[in-house]
Amino acid sequence: MRSVDTLSVAEMQHYMGTNPRPADFDAYWDAALAELAGVDPDVALVSAEFQTPFARCEHLYFTGTGGARIHAKLLRPLNQTQPGPALLMFHGYSSNSGEWSDKLGYVAAGFTVAALDVRGQGGLSQDPGGTTGWTFSGQFVRGLDDSAEKLFFRHVYLDTVRLAQIVMALPGVATTRVGAMGGSQGGALTIACAALEPRIRLAAPTYPFLSDFKRVWELNLDIDAYAELRDYFRRFDPLHTREQALFEKLGYIDVHNLAPRVNANVLFALTLMDEICPPSTQFAVYNQLRSPKSLALYHDHGHEELPGHGDRVFQFMSQLM
Repeated sequence: MRSVDTLSVAEMQHYMGTNPRPADFDAYWDAALAELAGVDPDVALVSAEFQTPFARCEHLYFTGTGGARIHAKLLRPLNQTQPGPALLMFHGYSSNSGEWSDKLGYVAAGFTVAALDVRGQGGLSQDPGGTTGWTFSGQFVRGLDDSAEKLFFRHVYLDTVRLAQIVMALPGVATTRVGAMGGSQGGALTIACAALEPRIRLAAPTYPFLSDFKRVWELNLDIDAYAELRDYFRRFDPLHTREQALFEKLGYIDVHNLAPRVNANVLFALTLMDEICPPSTQFAVYNQLRSPKSLALYHDHGHEELPGHGDRVFQFMSQLM
């Protein structure tokens, strides 16, 4: 089998990751969840201009950590007679929650669908900021010059948890029949959400971003989505005197470290020709999963649309129906 990685596929099937896992990792996330529990979500629903005869479409707003006002698209089946399944959707880096219409297949099948806009990216969610230093480009280095509690993606991961909690509490949603899905950044958020909200039953991450930062660095693939890592070192630590400490801090938001906390059944799409999220960093997540899992291995594809995979995910999520 071919791959763009320096490890063979056989080696990657046993690779558990390079980026360090902080000693207080679980305590860090337990404290983060406790902080979230103390935030009043102040949920608001606003009817959307887009409507269909079989779905109620609404803008969902809630308050996240740091005072950010977070937005998600919420679509619910009309004429529902009993609690049904729900699906959380997470988008790629810098993008947004997408079109209303591309979610209607799930709604027609009886799903409540909630699609998050990541704070500070291409949708309607706020990013109140509040970190020291650089905010010019990229987000996963945000907070590196402060305490680990100010890491930007700590807040984003908590936003996914709060969205899950809100959706699970909606009338018409069966709390035990909730799934999550997404690709790239959305794949990372799928893993984070399932790791931090143990009631997520099914998870379908595709080539997850935000995994094994140090491995990306060692592969010299700190370009494209990971370019901010190189820029950070060039500007603020050119002699790499803080390299180990910085990678350890990034370890708090590294999803290969979060993967062992996942309880959900996972359908994982992995791409061997991916130069954006290198295959070994994807395998690091998959191999760290301890819950039931299956692998859809795309030999000749990179960071791109995967033929047939949307249908495969739909069938996988149909177990919730």
